[in-house]
Amino acid sequence: MKRGKKGLKIGFTTGSASAGGAKAGVLCLGGLKVPEELDIPRPDKGRIMVPIHEVSSNGVRAKAVVIKDGGDDPDVTHGARIITTVELDPMGQDGEITIKGGEGVGIVKKPGLPVPVGAYAINPGPMKQIRMAVLEGMKEAGLKGAVRVTVEVPDGKRIALKTMNPKLGIEGGISILGTRGTVIPFSHEAYKETITLSLDVARAQGYERVAFSTGGKSEKLLRAQINDMPNECFIQVGDYFEFSIKEAVKRGFRHIIYGCFFGKLIKMAQGIPYTHARSAGIDFGFLERICLEEGMEKEFAGLISCSNTSREALSIINRSDKKEQIILRLITDAIRNARAFSEGRAEFQYFLFSAEGNLLGQL
Repeated sequence: MKRGKKGLKIGFTTGSASAGGAKAGVLCLGGLKVPEELDIPRPDKGRIMVPIHEVSSNGVRAKAVVIKDGGDDPDVTHGARIITTVELDPMGQDGEITIKGGEGVGIVKKPGLPVPVGAYAINPGPMKQIRMAVLEGMKEAGLKGAVRVTVEVPDGKRIALKTMNPKLGIEGGISILGTRGTVIPFSHEAYKETITLSLDVARAQGYERVAFSTGGKSEKLLRAQINDMPNECFIQVGDYFEFSIKEAVKRGFRHIIYGCFFGKLIKMAQGIPYTHARSAGIDFGFLERICLEEGMEKEFAGLISCSNTSREALSIINRSDKKEQIILRLITDAIRNARAFSEGRAEFQYFLFSAEGNLLGQL
């Protein structure tokens, strides 16, 4: 496998695993020797090599196994067995390819996804990639007729519990995914796609407000504060402050609730679009100015600019009799920036939590 710019190993998607298995099956049906690594097309452009774990044929049907490799990405499907069964119908229409899921591949139960309700959760990119790989294999093997492809993931139902599938309305297994065919470690694109899919599902259900959180803990705390919103409306957006808001208003959401901790709130009050620590640090000088403007004693506020962490800064603020004003000011500034990202098309409500899980402020 190749390595990216940061030296991290690039993996391949469940879509590429399925496409590699499908081509291997076709070649095996055609009596050709299947190499240990198979060259297949990517769904967008270019090629990718996929290792074939095993392949066999009885002359009518072939089965191939590919072990999913997520590279150095923390991918829950890494190591999963992707089994692709290929059946050739020589009397069928030449080039007609039917693709479906089997055991461990989820079924879409809610609208809003790029796959219709009732269909197996095999996204358009992998569908295209599997078809291209099968057609390549047929040409190389000199085969004619129609082909039926079935994708299975024996452990898919268990793996799916660790994904967003239950919240997105995909039941019974994982999704077969991949717009590019490769898995880039710690990819921004993958997280952004999860956010937009979650928004699409919530909007397709007719909901008009969403509850954003920066992670699992803040979502849990936010749920405890809001008991009148359905599960689909709670979306973990991580550090994607600007992106999530813009995508929400594109879909017509006009009321956005945000749950976060103190460090993220400071960055939102600063107006930072992407709040990850590697990209944007906390400006403790900014925080000191806010504290002074809200009436904190100068000597006391001076300790803020010397803080090493947001938790340390919060501990100083908590000892001040101006703590409520300071927290409300930070929330107000965060809301102002959020409205700016929404171009005035959404209203915002904020819940700020402490690391211990206490509600520090809301507006």
